[in-house]
Amino acid sequence: MTIQILTGDCRDVLKAMPDASFDCILTDPPYGETSLEWDRWVDGWPSLVRRLLKPTGSMWVFGSFRMFWDHRSEFDGWRFAQDVVWEKHNGTNMFADRFRRVHELPIHLYRDDAPWDGVYKAPQYTNDATARTVRRKKRPEQWGEIGEGAFRSEDGGPRLMRSVIYARSEHGRADHPTQKPIGIVEPLLLYSCPPGGRVLDCFAGSGTTGVVAQRHGINAVLVEGRADYAEVIRARLADDAPLLRATA
Repeated sequence: MTIQILTGDCRDVLKAMPDASFDCILTDPPYGETSLEWDRWVDGWPSLVRRLLKPTGSMWVFGSFRMFWDHRSEFDGWRFAQDVVWEKHNGTNMFADRFRRVHELPIHLYRDDAPWDGVYKAPQYTNDATARTVRRKKRPEQWGEIGEGAFRSEDGGPRLMRSVIYARSEHGRADHPTQKPIGIVEPLLLYSCPPGGRVLDCFAGSGTTGVVAQRHGINAVLVEGRADYAEVIRARLADDAPLLRATA
């Protein structure tokens, strides 16, 4: 397993990478919703990463609905698979005349020239199914055959993880202003990247994708524009590694 950290403008770095070299892309780009200097959308990055993804691969992108709506034309060449809601314990109050926003949206995409049936996926489960649930209503026709395991359990054990995932934000302890918690990154990565596979994060920030990859034996390439945050990533990976060895 290797975790590679590359520093520079992601567009320049991505252009030098070989085609179809990643099993998964998981990234958190600047949303471009504030006046902060670092919060600037990077034009063209979705098309640059598309060729780097294997036909069996997929991409998770964190964002807001506004971000995806404003830049929807840049996601030509991608197909939508699903969305997840990350529910946070705190929220933003940029507007006093709207609902207080306490969520963000990781969107799951795959290449439009690749069939969904061939895309790698490992559904994630939680141990909170209702014991001995019995379906009494006929399944809606549009659902098709999805399997009983998604709904029922004899002992209240595993069921498919819900699309709304609660995870405390890193507010007050983060090394980066938009640092994502392991609790939301981990299920997305494990769903989309095979064991021993290779993930790309082209907006690495403080390296949460790398920390999760390191914990699960997944190879990662992390691209970060700022050298100081690249050092933060190295420090986080070094701090996390002894804990893994101690519990192995």
